[in-house]
This record gives sequence, structure tokens and C-alpha cells, in this order.
Amino acid sequence: MNSFWTVVGFTLKNKFRGKAFLITTLIIAVIISIGINLPYIFSQFNSGGDKVTNIGYISSQQADLAEGTSTGDQLKAFYEMQEKPTYRLVAFEDKSSAAENEKQLKQAIEDKEIKGYLEFGQMTESGFPEMIYKSEKLMEFELSSSLQGALQLIRQDTILQDAGLSDEQRALLNAPIQIDTVQISATEGAGSVGEGKTPEQQGMNMGLIYFIIVLLFMAIMITGQLIASEITAEKSSRVMEILITSVSPLKQMFGKIVGMFLVGLIQITVYVFVIIINVMLPHNNKALSNLNIDFTQIDLSLLLYSVLFYLTGYFLFATLYAAVGSIVSRTEDLGQAVLPITMVSLAGFYITIFSISSPDSTLVTVTSFIPFFSPFVMLLRLGLTDPPVWQVLLSIGILIITIYISVWISAKIYRTGVLMYGKRPSWKELRKAMKAYKI
Repeated sequence: MNSFWTVVGFTLKNKFRGKAFLITTLIIAVIISIGINLPYIFSQFNSGGDKVTNIGYISSQQADLAEGTSTGDQLKAFYEMQEKPTYRLVAFEDKSSAAENEKQLKQAIEDKEIKGYLEFGQMTESGFPEMIYKSEKLMEFELSSSLQGALQLIRQDTILQDAGLSDEQRALLNAPIQIDTVQISATEGAGSVGEGKTPEQQGMNMGLIYFIIVLLFMAIMITGQLIASEITAEKSSRVMEILITSVSPLKQMFGKIVGMFLVGLIQITVYVFVIIINVMLPHNNKALSNLNIDFTQIDLSLLLYSVLFYLTGYFLFATLYAAVGSIVSRTEDLGQAVLPITMVSLAGFYITIFSISSPDSTLVTVTSFIPFFSPFVMLLRLGLTDPPVWQVLLSIGILIITIYISVWISAKIYRTGVLMYGKRPSWKELRKAMKAYKI
């Protein structure tokens, strides 16, 4: 047992002594800090914070609406009535000449009075004239959408006024209708995991599931690659020949897996600590409080399942990475060798991410029992649906049996692969060598 912890300690010290590892961890921490503070950084470059965009138009004496006011005046009044308007319409005097009017508006753009201007044409069947927005900026989709919505509301208000409705009736007609949703368990008793979830609980569970899935994927991709590359590097430098004589292959393999797990755990702790520090900054803390995040709404059983599937998923893929790393003699060949494992983990990750909107689909149900996908997919079902207990236990049972088989095969491959140099051994050579070694 002492030799096992010796390998774990050696792996930790070797990794933390490497400048590349420390620099990479620091760079990722800095990127996380920048990402969290990015909205605040952008707001500092945007003078005035909630900046209002000025839009010019010619205030024509001729009314083009039934009420006797122009479309431009109607839009101007609409945006002025908003509590926090994003646009403001600025009226310019009609010069009685299209060329003079356009010259006046272009000069206003040059003088930074407005960002662009609206040009009105002939009346259409919609009740509004043809409109063209002209500016120096390309693709003003946001403004077009805002203007369309404003005109829709103006036309609706006009029709309601013509219908003779009172202000109370119009307010009642425009009042939003709210429908609350609650997840329930259709199988009462011992048939399902949960007892239904409120919208708040569903939101927190979705956030937790998304976080754990991304965390597991990163652990598999990063830590798995580290395990394989460490073993390959030791093998190529002939250090493995010394290690294999003092520590049994099984202890050595699991020592590296546990050591890298602790390395990844320390990295995650550092990143979480960085996130907490940045979130607690005054400008971010205020924005977070507006989201009404309540961590007490997280289901405790879901949290326990998350830890369970995280650990089992990690150790399943870690043993495979260790086995593949042991049969590769050169680090240059490692990327191609671990590609199948990487593709499998990618498949599980993408199935889960793209199925968040349909967690009860047949694809999700079937893949939640496939051990290489279940750490991702069953976690999705637990967080967003209410699967029967027997299905969850069956998925965990299949996963544990697969881990046992994976450990058994990986230990045999590791024992024979670490002492095979030169070209990558064929499956026939591996089978012969594995038969001679019993765990």
C-alpha cells in the first residue's frame, strides 16, 4: 500500500514541478477572470452605460396617419413613453426638398447628432408608409426589429382606440398571462427518483447538470490525456523499467490515475476559488443578485448522483487512457492512439448537450444504459426528468461492471505494454503477453 501512495505522491510532485502545468493553470484562471468580468469591461468602453441611439427623421407637415400625426412623430412618442428607451427619434425641419432634407440628415450624422435616419415613402396597405433606415453601420437588424415591434404596437393601439375600448379594457387586453410549470412524478410510491420539481428547482438542477457535465468532459479530456502522456513519456525515457521493478503494475497504474485525479481536483478547486472571488466583486455581485440564484433549491439526491457519476465516469475513461498510453512508445503517436476514446467521450457529451431540450427522448433513454455514455446521459435524465429507480440502479450497475472489466483488461495491457518498445504492438502480440500475466 505504501508503494501505491508513493506513486501518487510522485505523480503529484512531478506534475506540480512542471512549469508548463503551472503556467497553463494560471492562464486558464486569467481567462476565467476575464470571461466573468467581460460584461463589465465592455460597459466601461460604452460611455453612458445604457446608451440611447438617436435616429433622425423629417417632421413633415403632412400627416400620414388617421390621427393627424406622422409615422415619425408616432414612433418618437412611443419611445419617449418607454421607461428605459434604447432609441430616440430626433425630428428635423422639412426643407421642402428631398435633396436638402437628405443633406441636412447626413450633416447631422457627420456632426454625431444622430446615428442614422429614417426615410418615408408612399403609404402601404399596412397603414404605414414605406420606410428605409440609412446609416453608416452595416446590418442594423436590432433596430429593424425594434421599429417593427413599435409599429405593430402603434397600429394595435390605433385599432383599439377606433373600437371605442376604454383604457381599462385595453390594459386588460394587453395584460400578460402567466402559467407556472411544476414537474411531477407520475408513478407514486417507489417507482421514481424524485417527487416533482418547481420551476426554481428545475432551473437550479439544469445549471448543476450543465456544470457537472462540462466538468466531467473537461476532466476526461484533460486529465485523461495527462495520464496517457505521462505513461508514454516515462516509457520512452526508460524510467518505466526502473519503476516496474519496484512497484506492481496494478498499483502503478492506479497510483497514476488517483494522482492525476487529485491534480485535476486541485485545478478545479483553484478555478472555483477564482470564480468565487470574481463573482463576489461589487459589479458582479449586484448582477448575480438580480438573477435570484438560490443554491438551497438544488436537490440533494441529484448532487449525490452527480458526484457518483462524475467519479465512475472519470475512472472508466482514465483506465482506458492508461492502457492506451502504456502501448505507445512515442509521444508523437499518442494523439492517434487515444482518438477512439476521445471520440467516445465527445459522443456522450454532445448527446447530452443537444438533448437538454428533449431529455425524455428515445436516444437519451437508450444511451443512459450504455456505460461510456451513461455518466453524461443518465445525469441529464436525473436532473430534468423523473426516471424510475430501477433504471437508475441498472445504469449504475452496468457502469460498475464495465469499470471492473475495464480495470481487469487495462491492468493486463498496462503490465505487458509498458515493457514493449519500438512499434506499437499488435492485438495478437498483446493477447499472447496478456495470457502470461494474471492479476
